[in-house]
Parts: sequence; structure tokens; C-alpha cells
Amino acid sequence: MGKIIISENASLDGVIQDPTGEEGFSFGGWFNQIGDNDREGWAKAGFDEALGAEAFLLGRRTEQWLAARWLSRSGEWADRLNSLPKYVVSSTLEEPRWTNSTVLKGDVVKEVSKLRQELAGDIVVAGSIQLAHTLIEHNLADELRLMIFPVVLGAGERLFALPTPRPSVTTSPSSPTRSSATPSGPARGPGGRFAEGPLVG
Repeated sequence: MGKIIISENASLDGVIQDPTGEEGFSFGGWFNQIGDNDREGWAKAGFDEALGAEAFLLGRRTEQWLAARWLSRSGEWADRLNSLPKYVVSSTLEEPRWTNSTVLKGDVVKEVSKLRQELAGDIVVAGSIQLAHTLIEHNLADELRLMIFPVVLGAGERLFALPTPRPSVTTSPSSPTRSSATPSGPARGPGGRFAEGPLVG
């Protein structure tokens, strides 16, 4: 059985919306506030995650954004991402842009549950805020990986913004980069449920 991992960039106050500033969010672009050393740490974490992934699970907009970013690139990281199987959750998408992509239509919970049973290894959810919310709400997220950025935004979409009981988590030791952006986690619980503990160690 596969393990669904939600991997997000997040501000100190939990905002995951528009890190690159390309969505028109008034507080977007906060990714660009980190220095070169932190970018190196972020890139290494992303490359290692891609190497360890069995597949990516994405929403439609995230698939389109990542395809535009990576299809024209070369190098180990780009080659790995472009070759990985991708599953795109969408009721409207007919022809995904990214290579090796399959569209999942119908009931999201049923389709993702089926995919989780069929695959072995890490199924990484990157970006895809609505999809991440749905997976957390229905206890389909086995692990959270959060790259915490040293900014406080005060507004924006958050990972935990659902009208449901607050999930609790356990953590493993975090690994700070050379400055202050910190990849945390994994935060997980047995059977896909989150156990008690702080979100970030």
C-alpha cells in the first residue's frame, strides 16, 4: 500500500498560499524572502523528496504550473520529476500537460483510496491546497512534510483551515538549513491518522 505525503511550503503562521507570488494574492511571493543558503537547503530537500517518491498526486492547477516550470528543463532533478508517474485530480481536465500524467475523475476520496491501495511507496502531494484539505479531512494523509519559512503573513489559505476537529500530529527531528527555513517532519500517525504532538519540532 502506498503512503500519501502532503508536502508544502508554509509560513510561520501556517499560510501555504501563493509562495511564488504568481497567483495575485496580496501577500504572495514570500518564498523570495529567503536567502541563497536557504534556497540551497530547500532545493536539496525537494530533490531528495523526488528521488524517494513513487508518484505525485496533484490538483489541476498545480499540475499545469509544475509542467510549465519543469518540462523545458534538464538535469537530474528535472529528469526525475518529468519521468515520475503523476495522478491529477480533476473533473474538467482532459489532456494533462505534464509527462506520464493520468487524470483521476469521479469521487476524490474513492479514487485516491484506490490509488493508495494500488501503489507501493511514497505518493507525494505538492501544492494542491484543495486536494490537501480533502485528504486531511478524510484521514487519507499519512505524513506531512512542511518547509517552514521565517515569515508571518497574517492572512491567506492555511493547511489546517477546515471546520473539523483540529488534527494532532507526532514529529520526527527537523533538519534546519544553514539559516532559518526548516524542513520539518515527518508528522504522522498510525493508519493515516495524526497522533498527538506539536506540528513542528
